[in-house]
Amino acid sequence: MIKHSLFSFVCMFLSPLVMAAEISPAKLLASYWVDNSAGLDISGLSFCADNLLAVSDKNSGEVYSLQFQGRGADLVSYLQLSGLGVPERDEPESLWMAFKELFRPADELDFEGVSCDGNTIYLVSEHYNRIVVVDDQGGANWQKHPWSAIAKSQGYLQKTNASSEGLVKAGDTFWVAMEREPRGLLKLSPSGKVRLFTIPPVAGLDFSGRSKDLTGLDYYDGALFTLERNAHAVCRRVLPSLKAEWCLDYRALEESPDRVYEETRYGKGEGLAVNEQGIFVVLDNNNVGRAQAPEDKRALLLHLAFPDHSQ
Repeated sequence: MIKHSLFSFVCMFLSPLVMAAEISPAKLLASYWVDNSAGLDISGLSFCADNLLAVSDKNSGEVYSLQFQGRGADLVSYLQLSGLGVPERDEPESLWMAFKELFRPADELDFEGVSCDGNTIYLVSEHYNRIVVVDDQGGANWQKHPWSAIAKSQGYLQKTNASSEGLVKAGDTFWVAMEREPRGLLKLSPSGKVRLFTIPPVAGLDFSGRSKDLTGLDYYDGALFTLERNAHAVCRRVLPSLKAEWCLDYRALEESPDRVYEETRYGKGEGLAVNEQGIFVVLDNNNVGRAQAPEDKRALLLHLAFPDHSQ
């Protein structure tokens, strides 16, 4: 802990020209093919007390948990949602967007992030760019604070299925990951005040010619953790500056012959959860099979170690 505090102090006070974020190859502690996950496309993770919760962007009716037994992981139903309904839609920005909405069922909420505070669970809907509040009995309601109009007026949330992608509640504040073109972070206060942030770049992160994106968030040990999918990276970012202290590159793990999916546009990290045991990344494979066993369409969960210098 002393080494970690010293490292944080140096990162905060040295000039960015002197101190660059260190990018380390991720060390794998364990990997799991998640049973009962095929076709569900797990899209968000969060530790809630002793449970690792997950959401699916294909099922808007429940929250799941991941159960571990030995070297296996099983996706099981945790809570059925009730009473949610559908919120008012934003006005479409164009005739084309309005046309596409005609073919998108209103009750497909497209949950992409999950977070917790005590017994309360929070979900973010990418379809509606709104937060859902869920009590411990599964009773669900839409949070009253919208943000999409403000974000769209500043150039964010411009693409269907590439908008509100990750969620974490840090204290009394929500952070929402806005996925890409452009990516950004949204901070939502308890009163509904919205602030938007661009994400400081990290020299050396390789997005392989794809969009610079942001698909998962967590808050741990006083810092914001970001899942930067197309760079195959998790970064620890200092608040309030959002500058990266360090990043882990897990590309070699994701693309190893025994883990890579048949189509590598898919099988990308979308859910992120961090606790004292390490960093957990779940891949949303869009129901694509893995290369070594195409009939196997289970999600992949990676358990990564913190870098040595963070201890």
